[in-house]
Amino acid sequence: MKVYEALAKAFAAEGTKTVFGMMGDANMYWMEELDKLGVELVEARHEGGGLAMADGYGRVHADPGVCTTTSGPGVTQLATTLVVAARARTPLVAFIGEAPAGDPSYVQRLDQSRFAEACEAAFVHVTTPDLAYDAVQKAFYIARTESRPVLISAPMDVQQKPFPDADDEYVPSTELLAPVRPIFPNPEVVEQVADLVAASERIVIVAGRGAERSGAGDEILRLAQDTGALIATTLMTKTWLSEDEFHVGISGNYATRTAIELFQDADLVIALGAGLNKYTTNHGYNYPMAKYVQVDTKHHVVMGDGRSADIFLQADARLAVQELRAALETRGVHHTGYRTPDVKEKLATAWVDDEPYDVEEGTVDPRDVCTTLDEQVPAEIGLVIGGGQNICFSTILMKKKRRSILMNQHFGCIGQGLTTAIGQMFATGKQPTFLMEGDAGFMMHLPEFETAVRSELPLLVIVMNDQLLGAEYHKAVAKGLNAELARISTPDLGEVGRALGGRGSLVRSIAELETAIAEFVADPAPTIVDVRISTQVISIPYRRLHFGQEA
Repeated sequence: MKVYEALAKAFAAEGTKTVFGMMGDANMYWMEELDKLGVELVEARHEGGGLAMADGYGRVHADPGVCTTTSGPGVTQLATTLVVAARARTPLVAFIGEAPAGDPSYVQRLDQSRFAEACEAAFVHVTTPDLAYDAVQKAFYIARTESRPVLISAPMDVQQKPFPDADDEYVPSTELLAPVRPIFPNPEVVEQVADLVAASERIVIVAGRGAERSGAGDEILRLAQDTGALIATTLMTKTWLSEDEFHVGISGNYATRTAIELFQDADLVIALGAGLNKYTTNHGYNYPMAKYVQVDTKHHVVMGDGRSADIFLQADARLAVQELRAALETRGVHHTGYRTPDVKEKLATAWVDDEPYDVEEGTVDPRDVCTTLDEQVPAEIGLVIGGGQNICFSTILMKKKRRSILMNQHFGCIGQGLTTAIGQMFATGKQPTFLMEGDAGFMMHLPEFETAVRSELPLLVIVMNDQLLGAEYHKAVAKGLNAELARISTPDLGEVGRALGGRGSLVRSIAELETAIAEFVADPAPTIVDVRISTQVISIPYRRLHFGQEA
């Protein structure tokens, strides 16, 4: 058995079912061996696109996402998405080929360990044949336990050498992991939290990914009812628990004006599995008079403004809320708090943005696009939201609870929406999904739409097309610069979708958008809907950040 065969066997034993990427000299033998083992190979049109697909896969699947590239230039194409995956804390393993160890003049030579370090990824090197099994096990162990991307770098000449331990059975990294037991909260700290809750009148619960993953939903709903609390979420858990009638949406700069006004009166924030970074607290502006309780599985977390919470409780979110509710019941605590008819009436219209704008002929108000999609795309169709200025509309205004919602704002870059959507769909059985993306971000990885077509993915791409670098355009207007420098025309992207083998349409009215939605819902297939939106309508976050408006 050759080293490349041993490496492929180890990947398969780790549970790898799908690998995204591009074939080259330095990974082709490994890929062929995976194919023989029944692993699905998804050939992307760009190495960075393949990594982004693995990123989308790893964020929603129980096993790490897996991608591959050849050596040198194949590796350097991964840079932006590696940082994205690191910031998103995605468990991901990338098998990267490497120049022959004995040829320092090889044209694709690169110090790939330094590259990995610069991109905030872990690095495992297969320097000798006997390290093949150990390298794969170590890489998957790091990905699973540290929740981060890992590069396995295997020189071409080492891959072709005999594997000396061919008779040994590979031990998957999962066998090294102790059973995960939820952290039980310290009873004394729970009592302190209960005292603080009992003394508070206006409580906001901020629920994050940690709480969602712990299965704390039902307990949080009961705690909110017992304490009269509002329920807010972080950006990454958008619409979770929105069945509660006092759910106010996202906490942070993506909050509605109604939510921000209610937050001003909060005297206690209970953060459950939420990092309370500066975006979630809106740099402290959201909760100026509140004390903080923070529940997290980490030993300790400092909030985004550099402070520690008034009470930090290391615990599993579900167990923490259970114990807190028991302590409050013993005290007979039951607050009305925010849960009044007046607050309920305010929340009924919280997501309405009626700021008047003059919309250019042949374009659509992007707010109406979001409302129409929210109303007419069924909840069982998942949503992926890309990056850039235009997603500021969908992030705030789309409030329907869906089968899944995947956000792409970990590194402040554009161009990740289409590719992470593809990866997420492979991880969830290719269930119908729609993507909200801007034109500039979509154009970056336009060829990957053909990957979606080739893979027969039921993906609806909604391109919010203002024919601008939207963020730069509106910032330039606000700062008195030449905004026209940010204008970039685009072709009819619906026509491009058809040319790439899918479906597509150009939309200049809400009626045309409704027709396009109905066609996809009736027969989900790879589709691009190029929605020409007005450049005059400014999103709520941009009105706040750049124009100083109370939006």
